[in-house]
Amino acid sequence: MNSDTVFHFSGVCVVASPALLFAILGITSLIDRPVGERLIARATQTLVLIGLFASLTILGLMLAYGIRYVPIELGNWVVIPEQHFHFHLKFIFDRLSIPFCILSFILCGTVGAFASRYLHRDPGYNRFFVCYSIFLLGMVVSSLAGTIETLFFGWELVGLSSALLVAFFHEKVNPVRNGMRIWTIYRIADAAFLLAALMLHHLTGAGDFVGLMGTGSWPDGHATISEQHALIVGILLLIAAAGKSALVPFSSWLPRAMEGPTPSSAIFYGSLSVHLGAYLLLRVSPILELSLTLRIAVILLGLISAIYGTLVARVQTDIKSALAFASLTQVGIIVVEIGCGLRYIALIHIIGHACLRTLQLLRAPTLLHDYHTLENAIGSPLSHKKSIFIRVIPEQYRNRLYRFSLERGYLDALSDQFIVRPFISLFCWCDNMERRWNKLLTGNESKKSDPIKTRSDSMEDYL
Repeated sequence: MNSDTVFHFSGVCVVASPALLFAILGITSLIDRPVGERLIARATQTLVLIGLFASLTILGLMLAYGIRYVPIELGNWVVIPEQHFHFHLKFIFDRLSIPFCILSFILCGTVGAFASRYLHRDPGYNRFFVCYSIFLLGMVVSSLAGTIETLFFGWELVGLSSALLVAFFHEKVNPVRNGMRIWTIYRIADAAFLLAALMLHHLTGAGDFVGLMGTGSWPDGHATISEQHALIVGILLLIAAAGKSALVPFSSWLPRAMEGPTPSSAIFYGSLSVHLGAYLLLRVSPILELSLTLRIAVILLGLISAIYGTLVARVQTDIKSALAFASLTQVGIIVVEIGCGLRYIALIHIIGHACLRTLQLLRAPTLLHDYHTLENAIGSPLSHKKSIFIRVIPEQYRNRLYRFSLERGYLDALSDQFIVRPFISLFCWCDNMERRWNKLLTGNESKKSDPIKTRSDSMEDYL
């Protein structure tokens, strides 16, 4: 057995293991024959370990043979000759995809082991692990994608599983509403991603990253498009990355994502999903190198997001939201590093921050218990040193910053005012025109549409 055969077999195992987990859990749920908790936990552990060991095997062989780029071709799955389009399933193993893929398996395995005990006897145990398997498959596909269509496929799986797990407690109104809000913001980001993919197809004739980035493996590739086209495509991809990683102005959905169970909060918005936008920017970093204006936009967006996350995290009243905005601060810094061309530093930063934030979010419930135990033991609140903000910033400006941070930068209010309400008004006008047209054709009054409720009148829905 030669090295090419080992590479291909191991690469297929890396992708097939999460796909098989999703097939097992999804099909049994679809036919209403869900498996037991113990079998779900064992299947999850076994298939995650298979994918992890296969990834480590490829990494070991690449280091042993001095290889920096290994493509795994699985052929064309969709071919439309008239439109010159083909969906080419291709996965690549290089210095960017291998570390991110191994990180995904390690953290998903950790969270899967934690969730198997955390959600023991929960009615939604099977449903959680179905969404978990979708997420794991999406992360692996996104990490190893060799074409922009494959990356978009994995990107969509991650977004779908995120929204479903935010709305995990669907018997309440608020989690479902927040899940819909997140899904809506993801639609904006995905639309920008799709436009960028179509434009790259038009410019290069294919969606293969080798064709887009030219010769040389990551991070030494050089894009083959012009500076003007790089700016347009880069801005679209930056919007997509901002929506997925909750960068400003899409940061308002981040605290809403904490509605889901603690394991999903840890794996999504503490470690992997929140870094997927930064990973996209790393993957297309040769495009960023073509335009100084684009690099400046990336740096400014990262700086604004980091400052925003720092301010808002300091006034949160619950630990999960505070950790979520702390994650935003670090992601903003990572984006700045990418804009400055520090690609390896950004990759190391992603790995370190993802591991730390996962452990912090998994530890959060017991941390609160220990904190209260310490306070009860000493008989008073724990002392805190005054922060640099209190020592340096005058009181009148601190009050303004506090109000700004408490309202989370007014991003929710601004999005409601300038995005949500105009859309609702437009749809209401269209509904009114449709009923008038029906009355004109039939002579009968049409039934009015159900009223749109933007918020609940009962506080019980928020409990």
